[in-house]
Amino acid sequence: PPTRKQLAEVQLSQRIAVMLSTAVLSLSLNAPVVRPAVSNARMAAITPGDVGTTKPLGVYDPLGLMTRMPDKYRRWQEMEIKHGRFAMAATLHVILTEAGIRWPGYLSLAEGIKFSDLPGGAIASWAALPTSAWLQIVLFISFLEVYALKQDPEKDPGDVVPEGVAWARYPDGYDVWLGDGSTKQVGEDELFLGKTWKLNAERNNGRA
Repeated sequence: PPTRKQLAEVQLSQRIAVMLSTAVLSLSLNAPVVRPAVSNARMAAITPGDVGTTKPLGVYDPLGLMTRMPDKYRRWQEMEIKHGRFAMAATLHVILTEAGIRWPGYLSLAEGIKFSDLPGGAIASWAALPTSAWLQIVLFISFLEVYALKQDPEKDPGDVVPEGVAWARYPDGYDVWLGDGSTKQVGEDELFLGKTWKLNAERNNGRA
């Protein structure tokens, strides 16, 4: 069992990590972004059935933000997608760690912490990380945000992969095996396997 000194060090690390991660991420995620002007007409063209206008609310904008603040609305869309991606990654983390799956080797050679030493779940594993690990995570995410995966204002919100990279956010369709040796082409607009459904799921995960 950990000693009283070790527990005190963990609590101190938690406080430092929270303050550090909050400060850096607030700068990286909420810093002003220079974007070309987006016309009100373009933003006002959002109609039921577009990505993000899911049931039961559909197009729900009682404050008129889409037309009054189109640049900010675009930024909110991008942040909503990021929240959804973090939520999906965090859910996968909880499932895998609670199942006992760990990376091999050491999390921290300096502190003698192995990946297998970390508890499962969200809060427990978060609290057990040393401060140096949190610093690396924050710096890595900030690097992705402001450089490697920076959002191009000319692309759809969430489409952050640089040109020339062989990756699609979600394929436009799939060849589904039907079990009898035949396949069916599923288009992007079909309910459960299409691109539109997946984009809406990504948005809703950011809202939940």
